[in-house]
Amino acid sequence: MSFPCPVSPSEVFMMLRTLLLCTLALWLPASGALAGVVRLVATEYPPYYGASLPEQGLLVALTKAAFRQVGHDVTIEFQPWARALAEAEKGDHDGLIGIWRASEREKLIAYSAEALAENEIGFVGLKGRAISYASLDNLKPHTIGSVRGYSMPAVITQAGLTIELANDDLSNLKKLLAGRIDLALIDRGQADHLIAGQFSESRNLFAWIEPAVSRLPMFNGFSRARPGYERTVADFDRGFEKLRNSGELAAIRQKFGFR
Repeated sequence: MSFPCPVSPSEVFMMLRTLLLCTLALWLPASGALAGVVRLVATEYPPYYGASLPEQGLLVALTKAAFRQVGHDVTIEFQPWARALAEAEKGDHDGLIGIWRASEREKLIAYSAEALAENEIGFVGLKGRAISYASLDNLKPHTIGSVRGYSMPAVITQAGLTIELANDDLSNLKKLLAGRIDLALIDRGQADHLIAGQFSESRNLFAWIEPAVSRLPMFNGFSRARPGYERTVADFDRGFEKLRNSGELAAIRQKFGFR
């Protein structure tokens, strides 16, 4: 005796295929896609990130670890800052490592939910010149070096100071030592790193000038020109939160000497 089968063999195959795909989906990253490669660009900004630093620095290590939590690999290309920013804004890369928030960038760059580190921005001068200031107005007679493409603190842009641009912070410190500028506007951590590593014989000639101008958090920025950038941002944020909850975030910071 035989019984009628309400489902054909082809329908059974489709049901099994659907079941298999649904099962696989449970094991995939929450992005809903197979693990992919996130292509980012960065500049030389030691001690926070740089091509020659161990693991390319704190921010690269944190970024790779966060994306690894959600199944993505990361590649980093190092370029001068102005070029890195321009290429990220155009969508040549998925995003870039370590960027300050600025209103003029919002249309082109989407920021990570949390900052990865914080910069203390201020002035480095030469001890022999002993430049001090009670307000930024006191610095109007002086030439100040900054970096092309940096988004300077608003108090600097509003103060009407004489700003001379260079390609990077190391160039500004060299110009300062040569007497071509009076002050360098720079992050304190990077100033300490560059002076210790690049000016060992003349390091005592440099001086950090109090007070600092501002503190600026560094985020990762993602190009709005890239299709699906919203998912890339969401994946990074979710991976970063996993790092925090697992304690790995604190461990990585400690490994690189950051609190």
